[in-house]
Amino acid sequence: MGEVYRNSVKIVGDVLQIADESGLSGVNLTSLLRRANLSYGRLSTVASRLLQAGLIDEQLQEGQRIYVITSRGRDYLHKYQQFSEIADSFGLKL
Repeated sequence: MGEVYRNSVKIVGDVLQIADESGLSGVNLTSLLRRANLSYGRLSTVASRLLQAGLIDEQLQEGQRIYVITSRGRDYLHKYQQFSEIADSFGLKL
């Protein structure tokens, strides 16, 4: 069957899920790279889009970039998860 690659919608959902699981303390760049299994370039692009959309905030703590999900990001993540469940119920994968 070959490898299944994640599309940008799935990647955004994964990044937001990781940020949400990290709570108010947020997640640092290195941890986010590893947990999301993304290259630095790809994560930079995704993070930039999420920042512009107001779905995550970026903070500097002790010289490290920390990403924290916003309430708007949580709303998006919740709706994404609902849609994903509906798609799964019809046998479709996002």
